[in-house]
Amino acid sequence: MSELKEFVFSLVEIFIILAIGLLFTIYILLPVYESFGISFMGNVWVNWFGVSYILYVLYSLIAGLFIFKGSVLFKQRFTLVVFWLVFIGANYVVFIPFFKGENPF
Repeated sequence: MSELKEFVFSLVEIFIILAIGLLFTIYILLPVYESFGISFMGNVWVNWFGVSYILYVLYSLIAGLFIFKGSVLFKQRFTLVVFWLVFIGANYVVFIPFFKGENPF
């Protein structure tokens, strides 16, 4: 039963983070890109995923280090190489338009 609870907890986390990431993408990232003259066109879902994943990592760090200190679930997340590689990719997706001057996705 404990595995089912962890699965449901993770699924709820993901859906909430995706919803918050969508709001951040529309109401924060879009005006910031436009203020730098970057058109927000193309595969905007890539930027949405990048913002959502950055928020997911920040949430995991705060929850894992301060709220659920002894949780095995968060310890396993922190030791996964893929977790950190996707985080690096998400940062690339969100911040590369500032250097290129356009949204390449």
